[in-house]
Order: sequence, then structure tokens, then C-alpha cells
Amino acid sequence: MNSKKRIPNATMKRLPLYNRYFKEVEKSGTDRVSSKEISEALDIDSATIRRDFSYFGELGRKGYGYNVKNLLKFFTEHIHGNEIRNVAIIGAGNLGSALLNYKFSSINDRMNIIAAFDRNESIVGSVINDTKIFHSDELEKIVSEQSIDAAILTLPADSGQDMAERLVAAGIRGILNFTPIKLDISDEVYVHNIDLSVELQALFFYMKHF
Repeated sequence: MNSKKRIPNATMKRLPLYNRYFKEVEKSGTDRVSSKEISEALDIDSATIRRDFSYFGELGRKGYGYNVKNLLKFFTEHIHGNEIRNVAIIGAGNLGSALLNYKFSSINDRMNIIAAFDRNESIVGSVINDTKIFHSDELEKIVSEQSIDAAILTLPADSGQDMAERLVAAGIRGILNFTPIKLDISDEVYVHNIDLSVELQALFFYMKHF
């Protein structure tokens, strides 16, 4: 990957779609695909696909297309990385519990949900889908012991900032933020925000104008 190029956020968001597509075509026994075929399958313009891939060097050849096995190897080595990512879910309420029950391994076999944290004594100590829920007071200890470097934040808005600061101090390098607030933390920690209310409003807008 060419580290001198800044990869647009829109491109980064499409990479998991490409990766999932190449996994599916490999299962079907397909050796290579064209940008047109990818475009038709994912409803992404061919020019956008070629531009996305251009950020990472020569991944395909004109008139030949993209070699499926080579692309999957590329995604493994340069997108996912070779290391296993250990992840914690912060907040085991309705959304957190739903995520714990989700089979993340089906989309990324290099990610382990190691632990969940909550202050609700009635669920602390319980296990959801093989993941234990710890009290939030144990966060720093468990993050260090289990080498957790990413967190999914599913807390109420009034708790998000304080917990994010604790996560950063504990050594977390990336946060998937489901809280409806913008976190004010170190630029050295990457935060990806998912505001469900905004996403729903966008959906309703597109439904109205579709």
C-alpha cells in the first residue's frame, strides 16, 4: 500500500464490500473478474472501482481484469493485516447485546470479541455468545491483560466522552462510536462514528426522493 497517498474515507468504506465480493466469487470458482462485473454486482460505478483500487497500486491489468486470489491475498495482508484484532464492547445493553450475538467471524476471521463491559450489576458476570461481561471498573485491567486494541462504544451519550478517555488511556487505538456525540480525544486514536438517527434520516430522505 502506498502510505504517501491519503485514502479517502469513501474508498475505505467500500473496501469491505470489495473484500466480501471477492470471497463470494472465489467460492463460485471464478478466477478473475472485470471492473464491470464488480460494478454490476455491487452497484458501484466502474470508474469509482478503478479509482479506489488505484490508491493501492496495480491490482489489475487492462483487458484482463482482477485476479480473485491475488485480490483476496492483498486484502488479507494490507487491509485486515496479519494480526488478530482483539475487540471490546463497551455497554452491554440492547445494542451491545445484539452486537455480542452477531457472528463477526462470518465477515472477518481476524477479529475476536474478547470482552464486554457494563455497570449494570444484573448482567455483570454473565456470558453472551461466549463473551463474558465485566464490570466497567475492570476495564483498564482486562484491556491490558487481553491485549485489546479496539473498542465498540454503545453507551448513552452522557457516558461516551468519559469512557472514551479511559479507553485511550488504557491503550485502545481505534473506537467504533455508536454514541450520538463527537468524541474529543487524541488524534492518534482513530474514531469511526455511526449515528443511527442520522442514518435513518438519510434513509427516509432517499425513500422520499427515490
